[in-house]
Amino acid sequence: MSTLELTAEKVSAKKTENISGSEAVLKALIAENVETIFGYPGGAIMPIYDALYDYQDRLQHILVRHEQGAIHAAQGFARTSGKTGVVFATSGPGATNLVTGLADAMIDSTPVVCVTGQVFAHLLGTDAFQETDVINITTPVTKWNYQVTDANEIPAVLAKAFYIAKSGRPGPVLIDITKNAQLQKFDYSGYTPCTHIRSYRPKPIVRKKYVEQAAALINAAEKPFVIFGQGVILGKAEKEFKKFIEKSGIPAAWTILGMSAIPTDHPLAVGMLGMHGNYGPNVLTNECDVLIAIGMRFDDRVTGRLDKYAKQAKVIHLDIDPAEIDKNVKATVSVWGDCKETLPLLTESIEKKTYPQWLERFKEFQKEEEETCIIPELNPTSDVLTMGEVIKLLNELTKGEAVIVTDVGQHQMVACRYAKYNQSRSNVTSGGLGTMGFALPAAIGAKFGAADRVVVAIIGDGGFQMTLQELGTIMQSNVDVKIIILNNNFLGMVRQWQQLFHEKRYSFVDITSPDFVTVAKGYHIEGQKVSKREDLMNALSTMLNHKGAFLLEVMVGKENNVFPMVPQGCSVAEIRLK
Repeated sequence: MSTLELTAEKVSAKKTENISGSEAVLKALIAENVETIFGYPGGAIMPIYDALYDYQDRLQHILVRHEQGAIHAAQGFARTSGKTGVVFATSGPGATNLVTGLADAMIDSTPVVCVTGQVFAHLLGTDAFQETDVINITTPVTKWNYQVTDANEIPAVLAKAFYIAKSGRPGPVLIDITKNAQLQKFDYSGYTPCTHIRSYRPKPIVRKKYVEQAAALINAAEKPFVIFGQGVILGKAEKEFKKFIEKSGIPAAWTILGMSAIPTDHPLAVGMLGMHGNYGPNVLTNECDVLIAIGMRFDDRVTGRLDKYAKQAKVIHLDIDPAEIDKNVKATVSVWGDCKETLPLLTESIEKKTYPQWLERFKEFQKEEEETCIIPELNPTSDVLTMGEVIKLLNELTKGEAVIVTDVGQHQMVACRYAKYNQSRSNVTSGGLGTMGFALPAAIGAKFGAADRVVVAIIGDGGFQMTLQELGTIMQSNVDVKIIILNNNFLGMVRQWQQLFHEKRYSFVDITSPDFVTVAKGYHIEGQKVSKREDLMNALSTMLNHKGAFLLEVMVGKENNVFPMVPQGCSVAEIRLK
């Protein structure tokens, strides 16, 4: 028998079963070790939901109250678990409601696979009921998207979707499946995970000569400075990173998404970079002689004015995405590759050193910042509660072990400035897109991704009202999340800018809110409101000790501002303390 005949015999002997496209979707999820799906049913995805009825023992479905809530929940799940989040949504408005979350996941490199239903293939392009061109709409905000019109494609397409979403620099993927493909029966011969796609190289080849060049610059440096981002966490390289900074002795500062990659109280951790970051890291960026950027993208909130950013420094940039190299800041040495692979090579090549005088410079700036900004925020002398003192007391009670999910605004900056973390994947926030309404649904997903950890959502009164319907998800799925609303009766960050840069012309930032505790009780969630300092610690303890979800509303100062601050259009060295 010829080789060709033997191959044909093996193929024909391979076991197949006749199943629907919808069932093939679910079998793919199970093969990818998916356990939780966040979604909302509708007409065009109904066949998949019908198939899911028989798979409830193997796949947990969380019914959200809005598709945006589904994708933010999937993001929160991915961020705390390190796995890929999964979303189901129907066609038309269901699919378009995912767009904000897709954009958020894209810019924050979060692995999510969204499966959307679509009208029958023969209706495509006819403006059928609930038809939108979801592929063209989502192309700019996905790592990859694809429309399936034939059930035979489903296993391979979903395998490719999971591979693309989680490999290299992670990101969101959307698979749009027409209703006929969901209903269509085909001969299913099993699921094969994808491990390679021609022309797609998720990890660049590590070039050791560039690692050696980087090591030489580091070894010769007198005032080196490490700035690190979420790439360390996404690469699961926390241990490798810690070994690198401890051998090098170099002070290290984090971006908002890099936070928690190392404990916040590590001796070499000097704080947060950026517009509302710490004083020393921002100013000394423009004094270091070698700047080592690891897994970060030189976002404008980190760099300020690019023409005044670290011009005196030789820049070493380690990143898995070649597109980020030289995009904003020109690198002296570029080290492409996964930092889990590149950092050990770099650590091996550098000399063990300490920089006591250089580290002391950060401490001097820290002392000045404490006197001007930190002490007044954490230990206020007025009767008005501050956001910072809430975070301070929360730190004392959680001892740095909680997952803290923040929304977007002043409370986000305060929480990221003052929260303490002992372990990675503890800080979940919308970094690049800055999506108000992110925190509540993301906290739901974060709890499913880290079921054994305390999850606290810190939200402003404005952002909370954008997605408060997800209290229904918490109620129905019995999700144990703790919610703190820091209520200043303003859209606080916009108001701060209007105060500082628009002569206090407060244009439509004074927001009236409902009785949040009563709203929570309507969803059978316990709650409490606090406006006095003497009640705060007891209220926080009550919240954390309560079995199940709890909402705590804290009334804080109406016109308190977040400092330090790098004004827009200024260099990082022009950061203001007041």
